Amino acid sequence: MKSFLNKLLTWSNSWTGTIVIVLLVIFFVAQAFVIPSGSMKKTLLIGDHLFVKKFSYGTPTPHLPWLEVQVLPDFFGNGHLIEGDRPERGDIVVFRYPKQHKVHYVKRMIAVGGDEVLFQDKHLYISFHEGEQWMKENYPQEKLHVIAGKTWVLNPYMEKFPGIQYDENVNLFAQMKMFLSANDFAMQPVVVDELPKNFNSEFNAFYKKIPEGEFYMVGDNRDHSNDSRFWGSVSYSLIVGKPWFIYFSWDDDYKIRWNRIGRFIETIEHDKEFLDGK
Repeated sequence: MKSFLNKLLTWSNSWTGTIVIVLLVIFFVAQAFVIPSGSMKKTLLIGDHLFVKKFSYGTPTPHLPWLEVQVLPDFFGNGHLIEGDRPERGDIVVFRYPKQHKVHYVKRMIAVGGDEVLFQDKHLYISFHEGEQWMKENYPQEKLHVIAGKTWVLNPYMEKFPGIQYDENVNLFAQMKMFLSANDFAMQPVVVDELPKNFNSEFNAFYKKIPEGEFYMVGDNRDHSNDSRFWGSVSYSLIVGKPWFIYFSWDDDYKIRWNRIGRFIETIEHDKEFLDGK
């Protein structure tokens, strides 16, 4: 046994051993990512360097880092070597962009299969598939709205996750109309009598029912996020993992954000101290 351990130690200190160990960690434990855009601001900031926990939702089929070349077949057709838990509503999730699988996105998962989403500028309504009674038991009365004979929850995550924000200077509804006219949009335009009318449009809201087994991803920076509202929901096969902790962070001026380094994401997303947006 001692001889075997000595050989293992010698091998692990070699270039081959080091590369194999690093790849195994990246494949099955954690992988480093950098936040490149402001779509999750104020929760995650541009320049946050973080590790993603690769085993949060099962074990994804391994890909070589940077090259994103798949090194093993997708044996089960679900993008995972070992199937695991599914993302829960409110989780921040790293996943492969449905339109280009080599690109990774990070967003907050807000709805699952069977849920219905209704969007009007600065207002996001969700009718959860668990039904009216469940919504009444889990959300305050002032959050509940009856629309088209169905109960909806208005902006259900904003109190729990204070980093979620809207930009009063941006008319995202108008931008969404432009994408719709270009046939590059994933929600259906609807007229909702209970919501304010949009006098510059024949409809006043956008609607989507999430397909079974899929997940609806939206950025915390709601008016500056390219997300499921534009390109649709995400299947389990594209789920990579969950952001774990920040190991380094700096702003656009290369000033180090010392207060964010070493912080777990679950701490940052609930604590207003870290949500300065800088």
